[in-house]
Amino acid sequence: MDGNGRWAKQKGMLRAIGHENGTKAVRTTVESCAKLGVENLTLYAFSTENWNRPKLEVDTLMKLLVSSLKKEINTLLDNNIKLNAIGNLSLLPKKVSKELQEVINLTSKNTHMNLTLALSYGSREELVTAVKEISNKVKNNIISEESIDQSVINKHLYTNNLPDVDLLIRTSGEQRISNFLLWQIAYAELYFTPVLWPDFTEQHLSEAIIEYQKRERRFGKTSEQIS
Repeated sequence: MDGNGRWAKQKGMLRAIGHENGTKAVRTTVESCAKLGVENLTLYAFSTENWNRPKLEVDTLMKLLVSSLKKEINTLLDNNIKLNAIGNLSLLPKKVSKELQEVINLTSKNTHMNLTLALSYGSREELVTAVKEISNKVKNNIISEESIDQSVINKHLYTNNLPDVDLLIRTSGEQRISNFLLWQIAYAELYFTPVLWPDFTEQHLSEAIIEYQKRERRFGKTSEQIS
């Protein structure tokens, strides 16, 4: 969800205003995905690298996260959406952690769609953590080195209860992954749009999905093998 700051700058506003307007695009996207029957939606809300931003902006983002969680609880409940979060959540301020856990608990029995917030998330850190956990289990004879395969690695990732990514959408015209779900997007379709996140609408989401539907996903096979 990229482009909040640039959106605000173009309009001569503070970056914080851009982040606030970005929450509207979040609501639109979540409701649209629920309506379209998307089973899993992951939003990259705050990366491990984002902690290096100016303290005022980080504090603003954390306050906005708390207020958004409170404001959108009815949206999640009305649409039968289950909330989850991935990342190094121990770094989040206590108030944010408390509000986040409350919403996770309140929506835990919802079944229509899984909404995952990537918070304080970095894929490289996730992989390092997984390697350490697996190494520790090998060291303590819980698992053998020979038994380590892709499924074992999957089980030690933050996303162990989610399928691999089918479609990755990045807004604002940037054409890079920025440390997001590097393992999980191995065969994802990538879609880049110049639209800044606060301007991202249901129409833009539909255009991305239509483009995805046109693509042939071969997973290393030939067209003849999958036809």
